[in-house]
Amino acid sequence: MGEHERVGVARGAGSYASTVAGLERWELCRGDPGYPPALLDLEGETPVLRGYGDPTVLLEDCVSVIGARRANPYGITCARMAGRVAAECGVVVVSGGAVGCDQTAGTAALDAGGKTVVIPGCGADVVYPASSEELYCRAVREGGCVLSIERWGTRPARYTFVLRNRVIAALSASLIVCEAGRPSGTFSTATTAAELGRRVYAVPGSIFSANSQGTNWLIENGASIVTDEAALESLIALDYGRLRLASDVRSESRGELLDALVASPMTVDEIALFLRVELPQALVLLAEQEALGLVCRLPDARFAPTQQALLGQNETLGKQARR
Repeated sequence: MGEHERVGVARGAGSYASTVAGLERWELCRGDPGYPPALLDLEGETPVLRGYGDPTVLLEDCVSVIGARRANPYGITCARMAGRVAAECGVVVVSGGAVGCDQTAGTAALDAGGKTVVIPGCGADVVYPASSEELYCRAVREGGCVLSIERWGTRPARYTFVLRNRVIAALSASLIVCEAGRPSGTFSTATTAAELGRRVYAVPGSIFSANSQGTNWLIENGASIVTDEAALESLIALDYGRLRLASDVRSESRGELLDALVASPMTVDEIALFLRVELPQALVLLAEQEALGLVCRLPDARFAPTQQALLGQNETLGKQARR
C-alpha cells in the first residue's frame, strides 16, 4: 500500500479510537426499526449494517457524492462544491471516504455545517485510508456516522469495495458523479444507481481527460448534467424539495490560459503552442500564475488551475489573471 493507503484500527491508538471510545457500536438488520428502506431495493441478501455515530441519519434525505481517487484539481473542486451545496440544502452527504473526491465531499459538507455518512470498504472500526481519519472522527462527532456492511475488524480488500459501492448507490435518492474514468469503481457505482432507479447527476469534463470519460458517457446516456453551482442547487431543490440555506454563487471570467486549463491540464510545450508564444514567454507566464496561486504543477509535469482559481474566491486574483 502507498503512503496514503495505510490502514488504522480504531481499537488501537489514534484520534478515531479516542472518538469512538465509550460509544456504543450498533448493528442494524432488515426488519429492525431504523433500517433504511432504500437498501431493500438491493438484490440478494440485505446487508447487515454496523457502525459508530448516529444511525438515524440514514433515514434523512441523503445524496451520494463520488468521484475518482486520483482526482484532478477540477474533480476535487467539483466535489467540494457538491458537498457544500448539498449541506447548505440540508441534505446528508454520503461517500466512501476514500482519498480524492469522496474525502473532499464529506469534509466540505461538514465544513458547511452539514452531516456526512462515510461508508468504507472495511470494518467500521478500521480507518482506510489513514488520511481519512479526521473525516471519520468528524462524521461521528458532528451528527453523522461511519457505516460498514463488513464485520468488525475486516481489513480492506477488492471485493469489499465492490459490495460497499452498491450500498452507496442504493442509500441515496440521488448520486452526484464529480469525476469518473471508464471503467472504474466510480463508474460502476453510478451505473448501479441508475439501475436502481436513483437519479444520477454528472459533471461534464474534457474529452481529453481519462477521468471524465465516465461522467461524459453518463451524461450522453441520460444523467442530469451539472453545468455550474446554480444548476446543482436547482437539481437538489427539485429532487428533494429543499431550499438552500445559503447561496454565494460567483462566476468570474478567466484569462485565456485558465480557460484552456479548466478544459484540460497541459504541459508547458502545449501551453506555448496554444498561446502562440515562445517557450520562455510561456514559462514566465506560468511563473506569474503560480505566484498568484492560480495554477499548479501536477506530478506528471502538466499544469492545471488551482482550487482557488476554479472557485473564483478572490476577485483581485481574478482581475490579475485576465490578460
